[in-house]
Amino acid sequence: MRALINIFAQVFRSIGANKLRSFLTMFGIAWGVASLLLLIGLGEGFRSGQRRGLAELGTDVIMMWGGTIPVLPEQHVGMRPYKLTMSDAAAIREQAPDVRNVTSVINRSDLKQVSDFSSAGGQVLGVELNYPEISNLPIAQGRYLNQQDLTERRQVVVLGQRMVGLLFPGRPPLGAVITLNGYRFQVIGVAKKVGRGNNDGPNQRIYIPLTTMQEFFPLTGDNIPQDSISQIQYQPLTEELNETAKAEVHKVIATRHGFDPARKEGFEEWDTIKSNRMVGLIFTAMDVFLGGVGIVTLALGAVGIINIMLVTVTERTKEIGLRKALGATNRSILFQFFLEGLTLTALSGLIGIIGAAALMAALGSVVGNNDMGFDPPRLVPWSAAMAMGTLTLCGIVAGLYPARQAAMLAPVEALRKE
Repeated sequence: MRALINIFAQVFRSIGANKLRSFLTMFGIAWGVASLLLLIGLGEGFRSGQRRGLAELGTDVIMMWGGTIPVLPEQHVGMRPYKLTMSDAAAIREQAPDVRNVTSVINRSDLKQVSDFSSAGGQVLGVELNYPEISNLPIAQGRYLNQQDLTERRQVVVLGQRMVGLLFPGRPPLGAVITLNGYRFQVIGVAKKVGRGNNDGPNQRIYIPLTTMQEFFPLTGDNIPQDSISQIQYQPLTEELNETAKAEVHKVIATRHGFDPARKEGFEEWDTIKSNRMVGLIFTAMDVFLGGVGIVTLALGAVGIINIMLVTVTERTKEIGLRKALGATNRSILFQFFLEGLTLTALSGLIGIIGAAALMAALGSVVGNNDMGFDPPRLVPWSAAMAMGTLTLCGIVAGLYPARQAAMLAPVEALRKE
């Protein structure tokens, strides 16, 4: 134990004898490690922020708005748009076995909304009872729609968080009355705030029963069915079956509207599962790239340590010769110089990891739960493990080669060295 303490004391005296050289070497490695962890931490913050943003839309949601199809079947010119219908949604429930949940939505942005205190112009959505099961609609106050609201076509509304401030500034909304294009509706609930940053659209919505929407504010247009809707939202049985579910839905819709399901322009849709996967692939590729750059940076740092240790061996040639003449073994010389290289590398890496973790913690406390579309950077365990593993390997290489050069010196030749 005493011998080990003496060896470590010699190692730190040797490092301290060349303070500037040791500092610059350690700074380079610490900077490389900290930069690697910070970049990967920032990437993971963006990744988790994007996932959280998509999750706020709903869980495993696929949205469909219809599309354009030929005026006549098998015709490739003369296109027309078509509307989705309530019966389309019912057919999907019956004929798409890999779809677990379907809901219909009517969306109008041209309805005038007036309260006793103010007016607004947000979106009005006619929704079914299962809408919150697919899209994210948490209730902050009051209640959501129930079966009686739809059956009796009640004139009730649930307000988005932003609509409360617009229609009832500084006043309680529950139980109050608003008018939609002159029709009176009672406020029965208020939704929690969803979305972040500029994506405030979901908070500027008013939700009413779909049956009430069809009675008072149906979609208008030439030659459209009475049960036309703006959108169908659905979920596959599992996340992995999203493409299978989409193929089944395409087949149902195409059959009902008389066109080939292979026509991509026949469907306007957004698959949030696919979008989430693409985001994951992008950031995974970025992590791999940054990890590769970090490994190369650390390897270059190891080369620098090898050069410094070789210079140290040259400067201490007489010392090595004297120690060997006094009985020091090749093993003890090898161990000391190896320990010097490993200590330089390990200390540099540890400083880099601690510095990166402290900076990310500081950024996290400043940024907090932001509305800017990304989460604060955080120390990713696998990146820290990769940095430590690479540093250990680099430290072994950086220590062994110069140590072997020192141990192989013959005592007589070392003492005669100028």
